Amino acid sequence: MPDTAIALGSPVPPFTPHAISVSLPTWKDNVGYEEGQKRVMDAMVCGYPRFFIHPSIRKLAQICEQKFGALGEQCMLFPTQKIADQCRSFIHSRSSQEGKLVSARLIQLMICPEDKELKRGVLVNSSDCGCKDGSASLFDLHIVLFPSEAFPLAKQFWQHAGSGISSRLAEYCLSLLPDVSPPWSPTPGSVTARYPQKNSNRHYSVKEPRIANDQGNGNANFGSESLDDDYLEERYGRNLPISAAAKAKRTLRRRISGVLIQNDSAGSESPDLRPSTRGITELSEDDVYLFPSGMNAIWSAHQLALATLPPAQSVCFGFPYTDTLKVLQKWGPGCHFFGHGIDSDIDQFEALLEAESKANPSSPPVLALFTEFPSNPLLRSADLPRLRKLADRYNFLIVVDETIGNFMNVKVLPYADIVVSSLTKVFSGASNVMGGSLVLNPQSRHYAALKEKLAATYQDCYFDQDAIFMERNSRDFDRRIKVIDTNAEAVCDFLRSRSLANNHPGAVVKEVFYPKYITREHYEERRIKVDGVTSGGFGGLFSVTFTSDAASKVFFDILPCYKGPSLGTNFTLACPFTILAHFTELDWAAEYGVEAGLVRISVGLEDTTTLLKAFETALSAAEATKAA
Repeated sequence: MPDTAIALGSPVPPFTPHAISVSLPTWKDNVGYEEGQKRVMDAMVCGYPRFFIHPSIRKLAQICEQKFGALGEQCMLFPTQKIADQCRSFIHSRSSQEGKLVSARLIQLMICPEDKELKRGVLVNSSDCGCKDGSASLFDLHIVLFPSEAFPLAKQFWQHAGSGISSRLAEYCLSLLPDVSPPWSPTPGSVTARYPQKNSNRHYSVKEPRIANDQGNGNANFGSESLDDDYLEERYGRNLPISAAAKAKRTLRRRISGVLIQNDSAGSESPDLRPSTRGITELSEDDVYLFPSGMNAIWSAHQLALATLPPAQSVCFGFPYTDTLKVLQKWGPGCHFFGHGIDSDIDQFEALLEAESKANPSSPPVLALFTEFPSNPLLRSADLPRLRKLADRYNFLIVVDETIGNFMNVKVLPYADIVVSSLTKVFSGASNVMGGSLVLNPQSRHYAALKEKLAATYQDCYFDQDAIFMERNSRDFDRRIKVIDTNAEAVCDFLRSRSLANNHPGAVVKEVFYPKYITREHYEERRIKVDGVTSGGFGGLFSVTFTSDAASKVFFDILPCYKGPSLGTNFTLACPFTILAHFTELDWAAEYGVEAGLVRISVGLEDTTTLLKAFETALSAAEATKAA
């Protein structure tokens, strides 16, 4: 494989100003990141957007803090007043629970392009702008200001809800602001130069990026595309008119609903449509809702459930990606956690439902059950038909996150009331834009109520430029998924042939977590079949555990691929998942089989033979640790 070694803290893929991942090339680097070591933190120029504040967002936030902030205040930025108010409410609620109520305040900033053109050098709030009311040229931004000590709480909302402004939106706002010399004049009492020395949170730091222009990076050989071509692509995307963004969003909804026969990139008014291929023929683009991130889709699904059904605790079934559980725990009445996600957990869940119903027959025992199909990182698949029967009997919602399986491989909608997905992952593949989707099942008994509530509350907060990039990236997602499925299965078969499960002499691979081997019967039931022939694959994600920490670390360090957070990329991407996601709760994660030495790998579009050679090199090095 071509050299994929890139500097610690650099964008993954390289030359990508809006990269979703960041290079953490060694096991030691990942531990250093979690420990906040200066060596690692000083090298970081980007990071996963819900954990690391992009330099453009930080620059815009600093301008807002200087203009509107009082002494000792920081801020976070959101696209609508509703979201900003939700952040403020979260800060108030959580700080009150911790015994020290924190007050946060909101500012609506109207960015007026005329200020730049006339070189006025001012920022205005909604009452200060001299433009006509309703001027299409105005762009509003919503600022949540809070005492610096409340930053960890604000950061929780940013991370869990996934609704902060995107880096492209921040760049757009910055492009509208006037170029002022001398620097911005702060309002009385604000602080102009308190930033990085005050900032102790590793996810809220800024460093000038060592990056060039954005690239789609769909290359199977990791090679960089021409930056000139890439620059033209990005400029073209940014300059598309608003009407084209609306068409891009409509095309995305049609693509996600499975009604679009051909990937119509132009979003024509009369595309070639078909009944949905997602197992519910009545599904249409109107049942698909777009969100700025996958986590925001999950958070919004939970908010929708809380607003539509009688109050009750939710259920997290199976060991999920960390923020899903946090959302269910921190909003609403709380959460029951069945962390193994196996059939015996359904037995326990059924017993809980029966007990709760007997104790309080007039109230539903639970609000909604959230599960991933399959789960991240253990790739377990729940018995959806059995869970569906329980949901119908006890009248609760089922919300399925299909990000890992994806709708080209599995049909989960017939067993769910709501299906959510992170479009950031394989749907995009390019690792340069965030996005999420929520799909309502029109056959659900709760469909009318959910639809009515969404009609009253849904706000399209997906920034137009992000939607344009997502539409472009996803045009060939069906082709890419087939290649990735084939590659991943070949790699997993190879690793498992050298594992303890196959009685391989000298094996250091303990287990390969992959739907082909883990709870396969439940995954097989949902795999897509065309004319009776299985067409859906097992997906591109798998995890590996080893017989020793030394083997885990050597395998990860030697493996010649990009190393960093995220998954579903067009290129192979690896990370020590448990270290990154559960560093402060390793013992707790281990109780559910998520070992500290687990390595999670998202397979890409590379040549299969080349991939196998790369994994053989890493595995041989890991096996050598046993003989040492």
